[in-house]
Amino acid sequence: MKKLSVPKISLPAVDFQQLIEDFKTLDPKDPGMWPMAPKVVILVVSFVVMLGLAWFLGWSSQLEELDVAQKKELTLKDDWLAKKKQAVNLDEYKKQLVEIDRSFGELLKQLPNKAEMDAMIIDISQSALTRGLKVELFKPGNEARKEFYAEMPITLQLNGSYNDLAYFAADIAKLPRIVTLNNVKLKPSADLKSGVIGMDAVAMTYRYLDTEEMAAQKKKQKGPAKKGGKK
Repeated sequence: MKKLSVPKISLPAVDFQQLIEDFKTLDPKDPGMWPMAPKVVILVVSFVVMLGLAWFLGWSSQLEELDVAQKKELTLKDDWLAKKKQAVNLDEYKKQLVEIDRSFGELLKQLPNKAEMDAMIIDISQSALTRGLKVELFKPGNEARKEFYAEMPITLQLNGSYNDLAYFAADIAKLPRIVTLNNVKLKPSADLKSGVIGMDAVAMTYRYLDTEEMAAQKKKQKGPAKKGGKK
């Protein structure tokens, strides 16, 4: 196969000396008679100057605005896609919300009301006696109210065998109401052969607030109403 030959293109040489002479002989009153080379040079220089002026006077700020607009467009697209995904999964979110409400209701049922607190305290005390533990201290503390529930600590000091104390802790965990044992400390007795050890703990009990108590708690969290201005 024959190779195709590409003709070489040679640029005409520029006679700078002649170009300088042409510029020296230019008549500003008669530009139509100027030589071609000065016309081309002046045209190119004018075009470059116009581009520079356009860049500094308007194009640079417009390009910055365009860049900001493009970034904003990307942000809006991302927001739109996120909202579209939420809209597509709206039914699933509603089902999850129903399940959360149901689970929350089940947990709420494990919290006694104000009238049932005394019975729950008795259940805790009875659990210790049923396991044959000696109750040295059983002291309910001050109630602390939260947003929709209240918690009350009960300081316990019990004596008994290790197994009986463990069974007592298991009984507390099986109560129908939520009770947690906190700050548990075991102490050996003076008579090691007796097998009796002491246990200090705080049984934390919980109850849910009624409607009036929750309203009062929300009002308390918002703080006192601001007084009117000075007369």
